[in-house]
Amino acid sequence: MTVLSTVKGFLRQVLSPNAYERVRACSWYTRVYLPSRAASTIIRRTPVVYGPPSDLMDRLHRINLVASTRMCRVMTKHGSDKANRSHNYTTVYAKLFRDLQDRPIRILELGIGTTNPQIACNMGAGGISGASLRGWREIFPDAHVFGADIDREILFEDERIQTFYCDQLHCEAIRNLWVQPALQSGMDIIIDDGLHTFPANAQFLAESLENLRPGGFYIVEDIRNTYFGMWQEHLPNLARQFPGCDFALAAVENPFNKFDNNLLIIQRRP
Repeated sequence: MTVLSTVKGFLRQVLSPNAYERVRACSWYTRVYLPSRAASTIIRRTPVVYGPPSDLMDRLHRINLVASTRMCRVMTKHGSDKANRSHNYTTVYAKLFRDLQDRPIRILELGIGTTNPQIACNMGAGGISGASLRGWREIFPDAHVFGADIDREILFEDERIQTFYCDQLHCEAIRNLWVQPALQSGMDIIIDDGLHTFPANAQFLAESLENLRPGGFYIVEDIRNTYFGMWQEHLPNLARQFPGCDFALAAVENPFNKFDNNLLIIQRRP
């Protein structure tokens, strides 16, 4: 039984039938956010985290995955899968990125969200390209948001959003991305939500981490369970290669996703 179903059962017991039906019929805010907030006061579930001891590890251990946040609502509104049954990352991000909320930060996300069935790791016909970028723009009102994707057809520009081509399987394409004039000041947050394979993620990481600003976060999303052990073995190599960073692998509990709901989280020390 999921946390949400437990809370719904509790509400069904304490509310009148009419009141319960009104709750069921109203917005996501009431149907999901409020029950989750209520559940978080009595239920605590934290990520399962692997990595050397660090402040980053301590922060991850204190996150309650049951608690919905404003970031969850915003990403859901824009159609991002970072806050739905597929992936519940926004509870983690809301805590990690809390101190960046009102700063003029710079964010780059690889993987704008193609719906082209000919491209690997596409979102399918129901996906919304650029959803996460628009979500980041709302969450961080003073941020400059950048995106990159292998599908040139979905590249776009909008207020405080700019996107670029990148094929993360080719080092030259990654280097060409990072020499773009708009990207020269580095990033406070870099998220790899592109091709979800170990070689592709490792290559983009190796070519991109130097562009992370002090105190910033680098995230690899949607790590498949089959690659989790590879990342565990690779962590000591990364720590030697980038001694100024803290590294953590987080398995984020999600009853609806037993396949790839895992994150590699890196923070560059100030």
